[in-house]
Amino acid sequence: MPATAVQPPIKRPTRVAPATPAAAVPDDAAPARTQCSTCHLRGLCLPSGMDHLDLGRIDGMKFTRRRVKAGQTVYREGDKFQYIYAVRIGTLKSSLMLSDGREQVSGFQVAGELVGLDGVAQGEHASATMALEDSELCAIPYASLSDLAAGNTGMQHVISRLMSREILREHSLMMLLGSMNAEERLAAFLLNLSERYAERGYSEREFHLRMSRAEIGSYLGMKLETVSRTFSLFQQQRLLEVDKRHVRLTDLEGLRRRFEVRVH
Repeated sequence: MPATAVQPPIKRPTRVAPATPAAAVPDDAAPARTQCSTCHLRGLCLPSGMDHLDLGRIDGMKFTRRRVKAGQTVYREGDKFQYIYAVRIGTLKSSLMLSDGREQVSGFQVAGELVGLDGVAQGEHASATMALEDSELCAIPYASLSDLAAGNTGMQHVISRLMSREILREHSLMMLLGSMNAEERLAAFLLNLSERYAERGYSEREFHLRMSRAEIGSYLGMKLETVSRTFSLFQQQRLLEVDKRHVRLTDLEGLRRRFEVRVH
């Protein structure tokens, strides 16, 4: 994001990541408070690697939780930058609007991941982010986080790690778009989702895609027809089974060996 290691999230029995029921995400008219020290995602999110003292300082900021419905915008391109958001529940999509009016998907975020750092440089968001399903976020005021880091080496390291993660994400996308063919791109995407779900205690082999085929194609630089055709090819090769948005990786090791993809 010399400290006492923060315990990683407890691994639960293997299960498929469930859809978030609408009833579980009420209107955000009265946002709840949250604390990093008691959050089950603390090993994945902003305080990863922080000592107890710095974690206590973060708790003192009293983040608010924001509930967003499926299809609701978290922030738009050009909006004033005030917060970075940590995903507690759900899935988000970040995108840019191209000059010809087309949407370019730039990322998908799941529980324990952050969005909003694109606004640091210019003071306004360079992209838009919306919820792909009913979601819950921690709204972290960046000005307060920066003030907390002033004169505090540990907190400065936390912010540096946040920036570094964003740079690595951009590099990963450039690798996908610049050095892989269509089959390798889709394989890398599925393996990456598999690893991320496994880190959160879910099945690495079976999950529900929150994004559409068109959104996957936009992110991977592939046409919708190519995405659909590649899914069909993988099914024929018995690497996976797919039923609409539900995916089961029937030969995870074969998928890794076939395309020699290692993603993080």
